Amino acid sequence: MTFKLGVLVIHGMGDQRADFADPMIRELSAQIDQRGGDAPRICWEPVFWADVLEGRETALLRELSAGGDLDHADLRHFIVHSLGDAIAYQQVPRARQQVNVYREIHRRVDESLKRLRRRTREGKPKRAPDVPLVILAHSLGGHIISNYIWDVQSAVRKERKGSPRSPLERMETLATIVTFGCNIALFTLAYNELKPIAFPPRGLRKHFPPGTRRVAITAAARWINFYDPDDVLAYPLRPLSTRYSRTVSADVPINVGSPLTSWNPMSHLQYWTDNDITKPVAELIHGVLALL
Repeated sequence: MTFKLGVLVIHGMGDQRADFADPMIRELSAQIDQRGGDAPRICWEPVFWADVLEGRETALLRELSAGGDLDHADLRHFIVHSLGDAIAYQQVPRARQQVNVYREIHRRVDESLKRLRRRTREGKPKRAPDVPLVILAHSLGGHIISNYIWDVQSAVRKERKGSPRSPLERMETLATIVTFGCNIALFTLAYNELKPIAFPPRGLRKHFPPGTRRVAITAAARWINFYDPDDVLAYPLRPLSTRYSRTVSADVPINVGSPLTSWNPMSHLQYWTDNDITKPVAELIHGVLALL
């Protein structure tokens, strides 16, 4: 099988399993095929990072509970395994007493991108171009991948030692971004000036087949941010600044979840296979795939 497109899927905060992306991948593949696409030509690659913090969070809860009964155990579990992820994920100076979660999670993204590139190049000539890339990011995963791309683009601009060598790893083939349940907005409180990543990347056209019309690539190269207004951990992005309004193509309010979860904050966990998001995302991916 020769892959035409790579799709990176990254999860957000909370309890996650290594197979977290499987239900969404199955749903999207079926819908892409229904649209006349060729889903087997897509190389899907998940970024699983929850285990970086899971053991520490579980140990913290156990130690705190040993001192006496704590009410609302389920809610505390959710808070520690969700907000704990967000609190721990921050850049810290190198020091022996600190665990650099930021670097460790970004290392997971590195590994997934390298694996994705290796898989998409199997059976191709060494000089074959890298495939276009689509990124799907949930919750804190949107903030993580935004930081990761920012760091990569900064390293490439400054020609830092160790900056990625391949176009895909340098994010030069990034064609589409989908964030859902995204909380980037909350983390902007730490910055005086709000600058989004550079998207779409310059030179994206050369990673599509020769003769592909620029207008068609421009139409496909979009950053779409989906959020449920009932999800208190999800926010629009375009109102953040003029630069964000130019970079993010659209903030799309949707309604995800069951009758028990669609009207309350638990909707934050319900995006993955809800038709309100899988249908438009399948359409976005199909649009990129149709150009290849």
